[in-house]
Amino acid sequence: MKRINVIGTTGSGKTTFSKELSTALGIPYVQLDELFWKPNWVESTEEEFLPKVASAVSNDTWVLDGNFSRTTDIKWQRADTVVWLDFNYFTTFTQLLGRTIQRAIKKDELWPNTGNKESFRKSFFHKSSILVWFFQNYGRNKKRYENVTQSSEFSHINFVRLTNRKEAREFIENTRNKLSQQDEQKARASA
Repeated sequence: MKRINVIGTTGSGKTTFSKELSTALGIPYVQLDELFWKPNWVESTEEEFLPKVASAVSNDTWVLDGNFSRTTDIKWQRADTVVWLDFNYFTTFTQLLGRTIQRAIKKDELWPNTGNKESFRKSFFHKSSILVWFFQNYGRNKKRYENVTQSSEFSHINFVRLTNRKEAREFIENTRNKLSQQDEQKARASA
Protein backbone atom coordinates (compact mmCIF):
# COMPACT_ATOMS: atom_id res chain seq x y z
CA MET A 1 0.00 0.00 0.00
CA LYS A 2 1.61 3.18 -1.20
CA ARG A 3 -1.19 5.17 -2.83
CA ILE A 4 -4.44 4.93 -0.89
CA ASN A 5 -7.76 6.73 -1.33
CA VAL A 6 -10.09 6.64 1.68
CA ILE A 7 -13.73 7.09 0.68
CA GLY A 8 -17.07 7.11 2.49
CA THR A 9 -20.06 9.31 2.92
CA THR A 10 -19.77 12.46 5.01
CA GLY A 11 -19.46 11.64 8.70
CA SER A 12 -17.94 8.20 8.15
CA GLY A 13 -14.64 9.24 9.72
CA LYS A 14 -12.50 9.54 6.59
CA THR A 15 -10.29 12.31 7.95
CA THR A 16 -9.51 10.66 11.28
CA PHE A 17 -8.92 7.28 9.66
CA SER A 18 -6.80 8.76 6.84
CA LYS A 19 -4.57 10.68 9.23
CA GLU A 20 -4.03 7.58 11.37
CA LEU A 21 -3.27 5.45 8.30
CA SER A 22 -0.90 8.09 6.97
CA THR A 23 0.95 8.14 10.29
CA ALA A 24 1.05 4.33 10.49
CA LEU A 25 2.52 4.09 7.00
CA GLY A 26 4.77 7.14 7.34
CA ILE A 27 3.49 8.64 4.09
CA PRO A 28 1.91 12.03 3.23
CA TYR A 29 -1.74 12.79 4.00
CA VAL A 30 -3.80 14.80 1.50
CA GLN A 31 -7.36 16.03 2.04
CA LEU A 32 -9.47 16.73 -1.04
CA ASP A 33 -11.66 19.23 0.84
CA GLU A 34 -8.57 21.31 1.57
CA LEU A 35 -7.70 21.35 -2.14
CA PHE A 36 -11.28 22.24 -3.10
CA TRP A 37 -12.50 24.90 -0.67
CA LYS A 38 -11.36 28.51 -0.99
CA PRO A 39 -11.91 31.28 1.61
CA ASN A 40 -15.49 32.16 2.54
CA TRP A 41 -16.79 28.76 1.41
CA VAL A 42 -16.13 29.51 -2.26
CA GLU A 43 -15.86 26.35 -4.36
CA SER A 44 -12.93 25.87 -6.71
CA THR A 45 -13.69 25.61 -10.40
CA GLU A 46 -12.85 22.40 -12.23
CA GLU A 47 -9.93 24.23 -13.84
CA GLU A 48 -8.54 25.07 -10.39
CA PHE A 49 -9.39 21.85 -8.56
CA LEU A 50 -8.53 19.02 -10.95
CA PRO A 51 -4.89 20.10 -11.53
CA LYS A 52 -4.40 20.26 -7.74
CA VAL A 53 -5.67 16.69 -7.44
CA ALA A 54 -3.45 15.54 -10.32
CA SER A 55 -0.44 17.15 -8.66
CA ALA A 56 -1.22 15.56 -5.27
CA VAL A 57 -1.47 12.05 -6.73
CA SER A 58 1.63 12.43 -8.90
CA ASN A 59 3.76 11.65 -5.84
CA ASP A 60 4.97 8.11 -5.14
CA THR A 61 3.10 7.75 -1.84
CA TRP A 62 -0.04 9.26 -0.32
CA VAL A 63 -3.15 8.70 1.70
CA LEU A 64 -5.88 10.71 0.00
CA ASP A 65 -8.94 11.56 2.08
CA GLY A 66 -12.09 12.24 0.09
CA ASN A 67 -14.62 11.38 -2.54
CA PHE A 68 -15.39 14.00 -5.22
CA SER A 69 -16.59 11.58 -7.91
CA ARG A 70 -15.33 13.90 -10.67
CA THR A 71 -11.79 13.15 -9.47
CA THR A 72 -12.11 9.35 -9.61
CA ASP A 73 -10.38 8.93 -12.97
CA ILE A 74 -7.45 11.08 -11.82
CA LYS A 75 -6.90 9.60 -8.38
CA TRP A 76 -7.72 5.96 -9.13
CA GLN A 77 -5.46 5.87 -12.18
CA ARG A 78 -2.53 5.77 -9.72
CA ALA A 79 -4.16 4.37 -6.57
CA ASP A 80 -3.24 0.86 -5.50
CA THR A 81 -5.75 0.68 -2.63
CA VAL A 82 -9.17 2.19 -1.92
CA VAL A 83 -10.49 1.90 1.61
CA TRP A 84 -14.26 2.39 1.82
CA LEU A 85 -15.57 3.30 5.27
CA ASP A 86 -19.06 1.85 4.89
CA PHE A 87 -20.49 2.29 8.38
CA ASN A 88 -24.21 1.91 8.99
CA TYR A 89 -26.59 4.85 8.80
CA PHE A 90 -26.95 5.35 12.56
CA THR A 91 -23.21 5.23 13.27
CA THR A 92 -22.40 7.59 10.42
CA PHE A 93 -25.16 10.04 11.35
CA THR A 94 -24.21 10.15 15.03
CA GLN A 95 -20.54 10.70 14.15
CA LEU A 96 -21.53 13.51 11.76
CA LEU A 97 -23.88 15.12 14.27
CA GLY A 98 -21.26 15.04 17.04
CA ARG A 99 -18.56 16.41 14.75
CA THR A 100 -20.85 19.16 13.46
CA ILE A 101 -21.84 20.30 16.95
CA GLN A 102 -18.22 20.22 18.12
CA ARG A 103 -17.05 22.26 15.14
CA ALA A 104 -19.84 24.81 15.59
CA ILE A 105 -18.92 25.27 19.26
CA LYS A 106 -15.13 25.39 18.77
CA LYS A 107 -15.28 27.54 15.62
CA ASP A 108 -11.93 26.17 14.44
CA GLU A 109 -10.85 26.94 10.91
CA LEU A 110 -11.36 23.76 8.87
CA TRP A 111 -8.60 24.29 6.30
CA PRO A 112 -5.62 26.65 6.65
CA ASN A 113 -5.95 30.19 5.33
CA THR A 114 -9.62 29.82 4.35
CA GLY A 115 -11.41 31.21 7.38
CA ASN A 116 -14.01 28.49 6.75
CA LYS A 117 -15.74 27.48 9.97
CA GLU A 118 -18.91 25.58 10.72
CA SER A 119 -21.68 27.39 12.56
CA PHE A 120 -24.98 26.26 14.06
CA ARG A 121 -26.83 28.40 11.53
CA LYS A 122 -25.03 26.96 8.52
CA SER A 123 -25.07 23.41 9.89
CA PHE A 124 -28.67 23.22 11.04
CA PHE A 125 -30.69 25.99 9.41
CA HIS A 126 -29.29 26.44 5.92
CA LYS A 127 -30.22 24.73 2.66
CA SER A 128 -26.55 23.73 2.17
CA SER A 129 -26.40 22.07 5.61
CA ILE A 130 -24.02 19.13 5.82
CA LEU A 131 -26.77 17.26 7.68
CA VAL A 132 -29.26 17.79 4.84
CA TRP A 133 -26.59 16.65 2.39
CA PHE A 134 -26.10 13.48 4.47
CA PHE A 135 -29.84 12.67 4.47
CA GLN A 136 -30.04 13.18 0.71
CA ASN A 137 -26.88 11.26 -0.20
CA TYR A 138 -26.19 8.42 2.23
CA GLY A 139 -28.14 5.83 0.22
CA ARG A 140 -27.00 7.17 -3.16
CA ASN A 141 -23.35 7.08 -2.12
CA LYS A 142 -23.63 3.51 -0.88
CA LYS A 143 -25.02 2.35 -4.25
CA ARG A 144 -22.44 4.38 -6.18
CA TYR A 145 -19.53 2.97 -4.17
CA GLU A 146 -20.86 -0.58 -4.52
CA ASN A 147 -21.01 -0.15 -8.30
CA VAL A 148 -17.65 1.53 -8.76
CA THR A 149 -15.77 -0.94 -6.57
CA GLN A 150 -17.09 -3.77 -8.77
CA SER A 151 -16.10 -2.06 -12.03
CA SER A 152 -13.56 -3.88 -14.20
CA GLU A 153 -12.14 -0.47 -15.08
CA PHE A 154 -10.48 -0.39 -11.66
CA SER A 155 -9.40 -4.04 -11.40
CA HIS A 156 -5.83 -2.91 -10.58
CA ILE A 157 -7.02 -1.52 -7.24
CA ASN A 158 -7.30 -3.46 -4.00
CA PHE A 159 -10.69 -2.47 -2.53
CA VAL A 160 -11.08 -2.76 1.23
CA ARG A 161 -14.57 -2.32 2.67
CA LEU A 162 -14.69 -1.62 6.41
CA THR A 163 -18.19 -1.74 7.89
CA ASN A 164 -17.64 -0.68 11.50
CA ARG A 165 -15.25 1.12 13.83
CA LYS A 166 -13.73 -2.13 15.11
CA GLU A 167 -12.75 -3.19 11.59
CA ALA A 168 -11.27 0.27 10.97
CA ARG A 169 -9.18 0.12 14.17
CA GLU A 170 -8.01 -3.42 13.33
CA PHE A 171 -7.03 -2.34 9.80
CA ILE A 172 -4.81 0.45 11.19
CA GLU A 173 -3.33 -1.87 13.83
CA ASN A 174 -2.67 -4.66 11.30
CA THR A 175 -0.98 -2.12 9.02
CA ARG A 176 1.30 -1.01 11.87
CA ASN A 177 2.11 -4.63 12.75
CA LYS A 178 2.97 -5.55 9.15
CA LEU A 179 5.30 -2.56 8.82
CA SER A 180 6.94 -3.37 12.13
CA GLN A 181 7.53 -6.97 11.01
CA GLN A 182 8.95 -5.78 7.69
CA ASP A 183 11.31 -3.41 9.52
CA GLU A 184 12.47 -6.25 11.80
CA GLN A 185 13.10 -8.52 8.79
CA LYS A 186 15.12 -5.79 7.06
CA ALA A 187 17.14 -5.20 10.20
CA ARG A 188 17.91 -8.93 10.54
CA ALA A 189 18.82 -9.20 6.85
CA SER A 190 21.26 -6.29 7.07
CA ALA A 191 22.85 -7.54 10.32
